Amino acid sequence: MDLPVFSALTDKMRWHQARQGLLAENVANADNPGFKGRDLKQYNFEERFSLVQPPQVSTAATQPKHFSTSIGGNSTFADSRMVNFEITPKGNGITLEDEMMKVTTNMMDYQAATSLYQKSVRILKTALGKTA
Repeated sequence: MDLPVFSALTDKMRWHQARQGLLAENVANADNPGFKGRDLKQYNFEERFSLVQPPQVSTAATQPKHFSTSIGGNSTFADSRMVNFEITPKGNGITLEDEMMKVTTNMMDYQAATSLYQKSVRILKTALGKTA
């Protein structure tokens, strides 16, 4: 069974992982002449849930409490060239300080999403009567 909160948090964590890779490339190529940095389009929960169809619940006659849900949807992350206001003497627009701030912010947001995911699992386990 796929719950929307878990799929959204999983999608958000994947987005942060993909972004971390692009930011690492930007940092690694900060001294390359003419390099143009890239970043991901900002993750939007509302847009994510607009792609998800409402759950379809169907019952089966095998057991009185047996049911299943199915949630469709897909996710893609679009990267884009960064628009830089500063251009270094080497001709690229990567400012190492800005990139490191983005890396740190991205890491903190990833940790927050991971923490929410773990807490949601604990709440679900508690609701099911299992020890958290």
